[in-house]
Amino acid sequence: MSSPQVPSAVYVLAAGIFAMVTSEFAVAGLMPQLAAGLGVDVAQIGYLITVFAVAMAVGGPVLTLALLRIRPKAALMVIFAVFLAGNVLAALATTYSVMVVARVIGGVASQAFFGIAISLCGQLVDERVRGRAIGVAMNGLMLGTLLGLPVATFAGGHFGWRAAFWTITLLTVLAALLTQFQVRDAGRAQQRETADFRVFRRPKLILALVSSTLIIGATFSAFSFFTPILTQLSGFSPDTVPLLLLGYGAATVIGNNVVGRLADRHTVATLVVGTILNAVFLTGFALFTDVPAAALAFMFAVGLAGVTMNPAMAVRVQRAGNTSPLVNTVHSSFITLGVMLGSSVGASLIEPYGLRAPIVLGAAIAVAAVVTILPAFRRRAVQPVVPVPEVCCANTAG
Repeated sequence: MSSPQVPSAVYVLAAGIFAMVTSEFAVAGLMPQLAAGLGVDVAQIGYLITVFAVAMAVGGPVLTLALLRIRPKAALMVIFAVFLAGNVLAALATTYSVMVVARVIGGVASQAFFGIAISLCGQLVDERVRGRAIGVAMNGLMLGTLLGLPVATFAGGHFGWRAAFWTITLLTVLAALLTQFQVRDAGRAQQRETADFRVFRRPKLILALVSSTLIIGATFSAFSFFTPILTQLSGFSPDTVPLLLLGYGAATVIGNNVVGRLADRHTVATLVVGTILNAVFLTGFALFTDVPAAALAFMFAVGLAGVTMNPAMAVRVQRAGNTSPLVNTVHSSFITLGVMLGSSVGASLIEPYGLRAPIVLGAAIAVAAVVTILPAFRRRAVQPVVPVPEVCCANTAG
C-alpha cells in the first residue's frame, strides 16, 4: 500500500508562514535604520521585538477564537488582510507609537495564522502523514529564518527600512493569492463548543504544551546570542557571522525535514532523542566556545536538533488534544513563551556570568524538557496510540 502524499496546498501554507516569519525577524535586521528613521535609540527598537512576541502569545488565541465560526480558508484570508494592514501601517509609520501599533497587529495575525494553518494541515492529509505535512508547512518557518531575514535586511540596507516592509507586503499578497486559488477548505466551520475549552483540562495536553515551551526555550537561550558568542568568544569576524548563521539556518531546514518524516510513527521517541541530543550539543557548545571549529560544529548541530522538533511537538499536541485551530494556536503561544523565556533569562545571566551562561542555561532547559516528555513513554506502554477524534472537522484527504 503506497504512502499518502502531501498535497500542494500544504506547500502554499508554508509560503504564508514564510511571509509571517520574515516580518517577525525584519526588525532585528533593521535596528539602526529604524532608530534613525523614527528618532529613537536602538534599545527602544529592540522593544518592538518584544511587543511582537507578546502580541503573538496573547492576541493570537483571541483572534483565533473570534474566527472559529468561519471556515478555515476564509479565516486565513481574514488573517492575511489583518496582517497586510499591520505591514502597510509599519511601512508608512512616521512615529514610534505608530510602529508599536503596527507590530501588535502583525504579531496577533501571525500567531493566529500559524495555529489555523497547522490545523488545516492536519485536516487536509491522511492521519498517517500528518507529521510530514506539518514538517512541510514548518519549512516556511525555517526558510523565513534562513532567507527571510537576509531579504528584509538587504532591502532595508539598500532601499531604506520602509522598502523592507513593502517587500514583506508583496510577499504576503502573493501568499494570499496562492492560498485563495490553491488551498481548498476542509470540513465545516468551527463552532465555539465547550469541547474546545475542556480539552485544556487534559494533563497529557498540558504536559505536551510545557514540553514545547522548554524545547524551544532551550534553543533560543543560546540562539538569541549567537552573534556576540561567535565574535567575542569564538573569535570569528563580524563579517563572517551572517554566513555562519546562514549555515545554521540550512541545518534547521535539514533537521525539520528529517523530524517531519519521523514524527508520525515515532513521535515521542523523536522528541526524546532529539532533545537529549540538543542538550549534548548545547553542552559541547558551552565547553568549546573558544575553539572555533568545535564551536561551529556544535552550533550547526543545535540547528539540526533544536527548533526542528516542531513537527513532532505539533503531532504530540494534536494527539493529546485535537487538531482544532484553538489548540494549535495555544500551542504556538506556548512556543512563543519558550522564545521569550530562553532569550530573557539568558540575557539576565550575561552580565554576572558571561556569554557562556545562556548556552549552559539552554542545556539545563533541554534536560528539563526531556523529563516532561518521558511520561508519554509510560502511557504508550499501557495503551496503543490511536487517532484522536477531531472536534473540528472530518478528514477530507482523498
